[in-house]
This record gives sequence, C-alpha cells and structure tokens, in this order.
Amino acid sequence: MYVTLIVVAALWGGATGLLLPRAAYRLSVEPEQAWRGSCPAGHPITGPAGGWLGGTRCAGCEAGVPARTPGTETERPAPDDAAPTPLAPAPLATTEAVTAVEPDEPRPPVAPAAYAPSVLIPLLTALSCAALAAATGPRPELAVWLLFTPFAVLLALVDRHVHRLPDQLTLPLAAAAAVLLGVAALLPAAGGSWPSALLGGVALGACYFVLFLINPNGMGFGDVKLALSLGVALGWYGWQVLFVGAFAGFLLGALYGLGLILLRRAGRKSSIPFGPFMITGALIGILLGGLAAA
Repeated sequence: MYVTLIVVAALWGGATGLLLPRAAYRLSVEPEQAWRGSCPAGHPITGPAGGWLGGTRCAGCEAGVPARTPGTETERPAPDDAAPTPLAPAPLATTEAVTAVEPDEPRPPVAPAAYAPSVLIPLLTALSCAALAAATGPRPELAVWLLFTPFAVLLALVDRHVHRLPDQLTLPLAAAAAVLLGVAALLPAAGGSWPSALLGGVALGACYFVLFLINPNGMGFGDVKLALSLGVALGWYGWQVLFVGAFAGFLLGALYGLGLILLRRAGRKSSIPFGPFMITGALIGILLGGLAAA
C-alpha cells in the first residue's frame, strides 16, 4: 500500500504538472501588464478553465492561421506584488537573468516565460509529490500537500520568470492552507497540530513583514504573502520544522546569490526571485516534519 501511495502521488504530480505551462506563461508578465491572452504569434489562448490549464501547444500556429496584431490583449491587468530580494541584508539576492552586470547597475528587464513544451515541470511536480507521499505516508495532511504542490510549482515558475508572486495565487493559498489543515486535524491519524499551523503562519508572515519594513526595496510584499501559507504548512509539524524550513529558504537563496557573484554574473545590488527558495525550503521542512511524525 505504501508503494502504491507513492506511485499514485507521483502520477498526480505528473498529471497536474502537465497543466501548468500555460498558466505559467500567461501569468509571467511585468507589473501593471495584463495577463497574456495570446501566444507569441498573437493567436488567442483557449482551452480548459478559460485557457488557463494545459500545455503550450497552439492550434492556430499549427494550422497556419494568420497571427493577430500584437498588443491587443484584452484581459484585465493584475497589480502586484513581489519585488525581488537584494543580495545585501537578509534575505540575500541576485538575479540569474543578469550577465556581466556591474554591482551598482540596475538589472535589465527579465525575459518572460517561453511558450514551449516542458518536460521539467511535470517531472518536478511528480518528484515533489512522490517525496511528500514517501515522507508523510497515509495521513490526512498528505492530501493537503498534494493539492498545494502544483500551485507552489506554479508560483516558483512565475517568480523565477518575472519576479512576481501574484495575489490571485498567494492569498487564496494561505486561506486554503488554514482551512484544509483544520479539516485534516479532525481526521484520525493526523500528524500535526492545527493551532500550531495557524501560529506558524502568523509568525513567519510577521517575520517577513518586518524584513519588508526594514528594507522595502529588498523584500517584496509578495514574499510576505507567500510566507503566510508556507508558515501554516511548516507550523503544522511544530516550531522546529518551521525554523528549519524558513532557514533553509534563506540559506539556499544566499548560496545561489553568492555563487552568481563568484561567477561574476551579478553584483551585490542585483536581485533574484526569492519565492522558489522559500518554497524549496518549505518542502525540505515538510519532508523532515513528515518523517519525524511517522
């Protein structure tokens, strides 16, 4: 049964990962721009959920349909959110999109997501879900982790492409984490504590908010909103897991930024999207928490 659970989780991750590339492309726009409604050639994006779910196959391009004039996107703009995190005080940051940039120069515009098939996204989602199933086992919180994993991967992709964490994902994710873990706490064999999860969300969100107040040009407010949901998930397994997951995110971001500086691909005032490191650190913490609760 245990092996079956891991296989089912991996299949779930792979299937949901196949639906993410289109959403990642549409959400990967600069601030104040409309969500993308067409492929790079100008053909309208259609499909499940209003064209938000699926791969990057464009029927219009394959059929040779004439492209629409660029700049005719009609979808509503989405103001936000996460400014990148600088390399100086915590959290450290720089940007992989910068090459040969002097330390005091502003970073150039970040390239948008490519509208092309990706094997890496479903593979990453499948591996994450399989690892969570292996660490958590048949406990009720596993359903919550599996539901959240595709959204976490999507957030990491968008932040990596354009240094944004959209409110339309971060805020509902935080609310859903609190509600769903509350339901999981009522079921037999739950491995965590719901009050601890709620306190964890408040604590980690407050920590990031203080960092945002200290250096608003360095810590994006989207990171603060993401910290709410990650804090709830990490706090489910207790304060030690919360600390480990949060610290792992800062450490990974710092090491990545330091590596780019050593390779002379960025300077201390360059920036990286911090969301992927926050999410990876939270994954590490949840895996450890799940193993410890087994």
